[in-house]
Order: sequence, then structure tokens, then C-alpha cells
Amino acid sequence: MTEAYIVDAVRTPIGKKNGGLAGIHPADLGAHVIRAIVERTGVDPATVDDVVFGCVDAIGGQAGNIARTAWLAAGYPEEVPGVTVDRQCGSSQQAVHFGAQAILSGTADLIVAGGVQNMSQIPIASAMVVGQQYGFDTPFGGSTGWTERYGDQEVSQFRGAELIAEKWDLSREDLERWALRSHERARAAIAEGRFDNEVVPVGGVTTDEGPRETSLEKMASLQPLTEGGRLTAAVASQISDGASALLLASPQAVERFDLKPRARIHHLSARGADPIFMLTAPIPATQYALEKTGLSIDDIDLIEINEAFAPVVLAWIKEIGADPARVNVNGGAIALGHPLGATGTKLMATLLNELERTGGRYGLQTVCEGGGTANATIIERL
Repeated sequence: MTEAYIVDAVRTPIGKKNGGLAGIHPADLGAHVIRAIVERTGVDPATVDDVVFGCVDAIGGQAGNIARTAWLAAGYPEEVPGVTVDRQCGSSQQAVHFGAQAILSGTADLIVAGGVQNMSQIPIASAMVVGQQYGFDTPFGGSTGWTERYGDQEVSQFRGAELIAEKWDLSREDLERWALRSHERARAAIAEGRFDNEVVPVGGVTTDEGPRETSLEKMASLQPLTEGGRLTAAVASQISDGASALLLASPQAVERFDLKPRARIHHLSARGADPIFMLTAPIPATQYALEKTGLSIDDIDLIEINEAFAPVVLAWIKEIGADPARVNVNGGAIALGHPLGATGTKLMATLLNELERTGGRYGLQTVCEGGGTANATIIERL
């Protein structure tokens, strides 16, 4: 059986809404990390078999197959194709899966996988909003099959997160304590230079803009998102801009181009769950990944689970029995931001570097996604 190796992984600093990256065209953000991964690995760009990029809300500057546009904007050969993936928040993690599967099947040797999102220019759910001019109030309303199965109840990440907090009996204080931990861990990671090897500065921005000094007292003063609810903006991921990319290679490519892989893809899969709860699928996705590999959660040295909302992580910890000390050790999206289409490979860059820093062997990554799905990837440090 062949292998799919991670040769290197990079990301931009994550810009906050209307921050330092807000004015950069999405294709240029994508081109920046593509150039960085090519230059750092030394591969001839003409030898790349495909560019697989994640992106959500593919309109405006993110339309027209941004994987292809970003590659061409980077100045690289026209004969190399590109394809854009939308698995919502897990889009670039799915890009890694598709790229690795191509390599494992023997149909590709070198894949650039990544993602990009400029949420300042193109706000979240823009594609849904644009659809209203064509008579679609939501993606679901008007579908006979959907309505027969789920009725006309609200489908949103905010309601899903609130339902999770209620089902798993997570108090507002529980959520805010995790959010505070996220900011404290992120600020410590930046101060200690833990992200230095993965971040490629762009547009004068050198550091993640999201982490901030806060306190439980400040969080407690915020109004909940819904009357009587447990969620506030403090326990949700930040609106962000950014891009990320990694290079995947087959053993043949590693030998032919004298590459030095840093990790191997040990497992990849995706699972689904209730689309109304929407954000719980990391639980069955993790259970499935562990079952398929024969690993236990105690065999996993580090975990990156996207902090779309604090209850997503805390419910997952309760169900999986993971040690919180191994989860999002450098902070998560509550502090560092969540540039939708770029988050998957952003997290993988962080996971890879932290495994190397700590000497860990296995890292697990999982991301909740719109529609009630989740990707799970286990990588093994080499």
C-alpha cells in the first residue's frame, strides 16, 4: 500500500474582520500561500498534478473556481489544473482528503491542498443571501423532501450551538471559561513563537490579529445571542480572513524530487449527524476514525477541533473522553479566528508543528460543518 505524505504546511496570519488582510483579493491571498509552499519545498510547480482548495460562499472574488485563479495569480504554469471544494467549514480539510485519496489511488503524485476565505469582503452566508433574489429564502425552504423530513424549523449554526449547550448541560460559565482558555493559550503561543514556522506574513501583517486580553467578567457582561440563551459572541469563532496550504506527496515523488516529508496521513474519513443540531458530527466522526484505526483517544497526542462555538468542543470532550489538556493547546477559532474555507489546512499546519515541537506521534483533527457533517484526519509525525 502506498502512502500520502505531508511535505510542508503554511498559512497566512489570520486577519480579523476589516483588519490587515481585508483589502486583499481572495485570489491573491490564495496565491500567497501557494507561492510560499512551492518556494519552501523547492518543487517545480510544473510537476504539481492538481490544486485542491476549499472556499465557502463562492461569489465575487471567490467565484469561478478560486483554486485555479489563485494558482494562476501566483504566476504558475497554466497546464496545472485546480478545483474548489465546499464542505462548509471543513472545506480545506476535505481538500486534503481529496488530494491524499488521489495519491493513495496512484493517480497523482504531488497535490497542493489548501483553502482561502476573505470574510471581510464576502460576509458569511453571502451565497444564501444572493439566492433570495432568485426566490430562495433559504437553501431548504421549498424542498418537498426536506420539509417532509425536517419541517420548517430554523436551520442555523447559532441554534445548533444553543441546542448542544442545552443537551449536554453546558452552562454559560462553562462556555466562557473555555473561551477564556482559548485566548490565553493563543496569546501564549504567539508570545512563545509557536506559530512562527507556519505563518508566512502578508500585506504587512505578521501575527494573528484575533487573540486579545479578556476576562470572565467582561464576557459575563455581554448580551446572549438569543433571549434567555447561553451563547454570546465571546464563545463563538471570529469572522476572519486568511489562506493556508500544504503539499502532499507520494513516496515516488518524495524520492524523485528529494523531498523530506514531515508527516503521513494515517487516516481520513467523514461522517454525518443531525443537520438541525448541525455541529455535533465531530463526535461520530472521531468515534469512526478511532474504530477504523484501532487507536484509542489516549493514543492521540494532540487534537485540533475547530472552535466554531465553545459547546461544540465541550460536548465533544464529554462524549469522547479526551483530556482537555491535549485539545487546542495553542488556542482555537474563538481566539485565532475561523476563515471558513482556509480553516482545515490552517489547523493542520498548527497540528503538524505542535507535534514536532512536543515530540508527539499522532494528531487528530476534526471540524464541524454546515449540513451536520464532519471530517476527521489523523496524521502521524515522521
